[in-house]
Amino acid sequence: MKNTLFTVIICALLITSCTKDKAQNPFEIAKNHIGLLTDSTQVKELDAIYSKDSIVRYVSGDDYIGSVNTIEVYEKGGKKLLDLTPRKAKDSTSVIKSVNIIDSRYSTNKKISNLSTFKDIKAAYKISKIDNLINVIVVSVNEINASFTIDKKELPASMRFDMDMAIDPIQIPEKAKIKYFMIHW
Repeated sequence: MKNTLFTVIICALLITSCTKDKAQNPFEIAKNHIGLLTDSTQVKELDAIYSKDSIVRYVSGDDYIGSVNTIEVYEKGGKKLLDLTPRKAKDSTSVIKSVNIIDSRYSTNKKISNLSTFKDIKAAYKISKIDNLINVIVVSVNEINASFTIDKKELPASMRFDMDMAIDPIQIPEKAKIKYFMIHW
């Protein structure tokens, strides 16, 4: 009996150790991660995650008001990748609250990136909510914790100036371009 159990354990270990780990795509966007950055990543871990890139921590505001500080991530060549916003300002143990996707190489498993159109978003995901703001509309997709900002210049003229208008997805032109693509945790 002990030999059988021991044999089964050894076989299980061999099978699991022989399978190759799928390398994490550094540009993959999912509900709880963007590349190696996860919803539980702390600010102090960013240097290790982006060791091959450059991180710019802009500290602004007054120490008494505790304004939020944006953290910018650049490739070594200077191309901007992401803007990260921590949940708490000036706290190295704070987790990341939101990520603004700058580089178009970042995409979801359904090939949605900041170069996608409203048609692409609508075809790939269920629209959870549309907020009508002054100069933009914000399209929320809860499935991936994302929001897509579309400039009102992309909308018909009759929809640009009425902030009280409830906007239905069928009213948004399919070719409307994304201005900002953000993930919120």
